[in-house]
Amino acid sequence: MSDPQVEGGSDPVRVLLADDHTMLREGLRRSLELAGLTVVAEAADGEEAHRLAGELAPDVVLMDVSMPVLDGVEATRLIRRDHPGVPVVVLTMHADEDVVRKASAAGAAAYLVKDCTTGEIVETLRRVAGGEVLLQPPAPSGEASAESGPEPLISKREAEVLQLIARGASTSEAAEELYISVKTVKNHLASVYQKLDSRDRTQAIIQAVRLGIITLD
Repeated sequence: MSDPQVEGGSDPVRVLLADDHTMLREGLRRSLELAGLTVVAEAADGEEAHRLAGELAPDVVLMDVSMPVLDGVEATRLIRRDHPGVPVVVLTMHADEDVVRKASAAGAAAYLVKDCTTGEIVETLRRVAGGEVLLQPPAPSGEASAESGPEPLISKREAEVLQLIARGASTSEAAEELYISVKTVKNHLASVYQKLDSRDRTQAIIQAVRLGIITLD
């Protein structure tokens, strides 16, 4: 009998969970395993995550940023240095520009905010385990502007909507702030996702911050 976790005959993605909150780890483990992924181990701090990444060689590490002993960014840097075949997805509470920059410089392949859905986490882990890099290292000075070209990637109104969402506003709050309908806000966000080649709000915010379209206070 075939393994129910195996989809299309391929082995399930092997994940190392690193978070100092036991309840969150347990919840993530259940959710990931229900989605067909395999959690090979759990780490309660960055140092343990670094050690287990070397011992177990997981397909991907889901790494919390704020952890004792060794924070998630430094643990990511050490894993990528010592075990370059093990990619890391960083998970944190807020889409903070400084954390995004540090995580990408440390070699993280993707960045997720903890208010994202389980489906977004699962999809990101699968993509990263498959070799995709969703969070690019910071571009050298002047390079980002050259890549973006002379025309703005998104309109002024779209940037205003995304800026409000990045600062924690709901779609209804953004609509009220800009004196537009909730449907218009959603339409603007859908347009932003397409223009920035993003699959969800978190990716769009990260991409827009990286390109200097919005800022995070």
